[in-house]
Amino acid sequence: MAAPCLAISPEHGQLTGRGIEGIYRAGRRLLARCVLRVAGRDPVSVQGRSLGADLAVFTATVRTGADPGPDPDVGVERTRHADGTERITLRNFAPRPLRLPVELFLGTDLAELAAVAAGRAGPELAAGVHAGGLRWTTGDAQAVTTAEPSPDDALASAGLLRWELELGPGESRTIELRTTRDRAARAPVGQVANPLAAARAEGDDPRAEAWFRTSLDDLRALLLRDPVQPGDAFAAAGVPWRLGLAPAESLWAARMALPLGTGLAAATLRALARSQLPGGGPDAGKIPGPLRAAGPQLPPGCTGTEATLGFPAVLAEARRWGLPQEEVARLLPAAERCLDWLRGALGQDGFLADPDPGPRRCETQAHAHRAALLGADLLAGCGRPGAEEWREWAAALRERFRARFWIDGPDGGRPAAALHPDGRPLTRLTGAAAHLLDTGLLGAGRLAPGLLDRIHTEQLARLLGAPAMDSGWGLRSMAAREPGHNPFGHRSGAVRAHESAVAVAGLAQAGFEKEATGLLRGLLDAAETFGYRLPEMYAAEQRTAGSAPLPHPAACRPAAVAAAAGIHALTALAGIRPDAPAGTVAVNPPAGTPLGALRLSGLRVAEEPFTVRISRLGIGMVEEAGDALQLG
Repeated sequence: MAAPCLAISPEHGQLTGRGIEGIYRAGRRLLARCVLRVAGRDPVSVQGRSLGADLAVFTATVRTGADPGPDPDVGVERTRHADGTERITLRNFAPRPLRLPVELFLGTDLAELAAVAAGRAGPELAAGVHAGGLRWTTGDAQAVTTAEPSPDDALASAGLLRWELELGPGESRTIELRTTRDRAARAPVGQVANPLAAARAEGDDPRAEAWFRTSLDDLRALLLRDPVQPGDAFAAAGVPWRLGLAPAESLWAARMALPLGTGLAAATLRALARSQLPGGGPDAGKIPGPLRAAGPQLPPGCTGTEATLGFPAVLAEARRWGLPQEEVARLLPAAERCLDWLRGALGQDGFLADPDPGPRRCETQAHAHRAALLGADLLAGCGRPGAEEWREWAAALRERFRARFWIDGPDGGRPAAALHPDGRPLTRLTGAAAHLLDTGLLGAGRLAPGLLDRIHTEQLARLLGAPAMDSGWGLRSMAAREPGHNPFGHRSGAVRAHESAVAVAGLAQAGFEKEATGLLRGLLDAAETFGYRLPEMYAAEQRTAGSAPLPHPAACRPAAVAAAAGIHALTALAGIRPDAPAGTVAVNPPAGTPLGALRLSGLRVAEEPFTVRISRLGIGMVEEAGDALQLG
């Protein structure tokens, strides 16, 4: 994909019009069927593979019958780009000239992706002959497929383009197809200025490089222009189902990508600030967002709540990574309005409901606590009042949380997944507890204190590293022994890639290298199984010899948070803690080296290139940094 363009192909490369196959732009299917026949035969598929986030190549062969043996005499290579461009190259392997009739059967319904997914796409439309190709029109929608060279014959009633090609021994010919929404020669590409640094990961484990590269490519491919301010780009939530701004997930992706520069975070924050609710009512300052299903245990949560709490935290951390002060000042009023909303949204019991009235979720309190502490850091750093008040607010929340959310037990206890409105705890152990370990970055390379004390943090680390939660492929969203566990349940047992990465980073920062290493290796093994493009969630029974994780049928792939999870998990191994306003950067890698030696180059700290190497002994060495930075 190359947002807003998307191509969904089967492994053999023939677009048959079945299911959701096709070429899409901005959620509309421009081409559903593109079936190639050579010499009256269907090419025999040999291989389909990805060459990048936006490019796939399909290789096939044809036996024309010119020779009696088993060897194919024609090679077919189809290179398909997400923007609707396809190059079909035919090569003659035979020792004699061949005359090849080549046919392409094209068709589309011009359906919206949502209708296609729901099985309501409707029949194919009648085609009309267009110069060099075919055209389909319905209502206000249109698609045009043109070919170069122009076909010898075009039959609109059958959606057929036909060529007679003559190839000498060893010769090849290429047909280029271009599918667009109008009569333009080519769909526009490269619309979004890429704010992500061209970083690399290299090390003893070559899979780290492949995972980092694929994650970065996928995140770039998901970048979309903000329709209100086209100069700003954000990461779409994922394809094929959610190709648009998702407040919480787009913000999470921008936060996890901060080691690649602050540009994506700044643009995402600007886009969300423009949507912030005005006025003086109870919702003033909140960033709106849709509800998100929370599984069978809890009612849906509000993604707007998560985004509103994330806004001041991401701005504070982006400032530490090097977001220019003038940009911080521009976004600071929106962050203050988020904090004002938080102050007014707290319930009488001292916790934040999501939604209101509703359960007090464990992770929501963690997000609120991080917003308060990092918001205080942001206010103090920008010379604004209120920092000390928010630190006191966070300290009081810590006391309440430890008293009400922690459930004691003979095994050491656990945090409740949520409190019901009447105060009863939901005792399920869920992956959302990983957010209790994600405290956020303060000045001088310090980490903010968490909601749990050291003893409870150690117990939580043991729980997350135990087989009930660590599937061997990543962190389960609910422990295997809990009632209602479902390995495909997106909040009741499936592995969620970004939550696993949050757990890896949080455990490593808290000093629990064994548990962090187990989850990281499982996540990397899962990434390898999925060709380094992790689905946003996947099913994983307890890992055994010969087992494999299974993609969730409704998962986006690629997804912004899953792509950013690879970057977040791998950069966590370096323990980079920048403080650009103070001109310092610290490197605190975990004591263990789960992937051996690792070198991360081309990162960005304080708007300058940054390269760090982690030795096999776990020693961090900065190889490149801005001249103004001092190592701390």
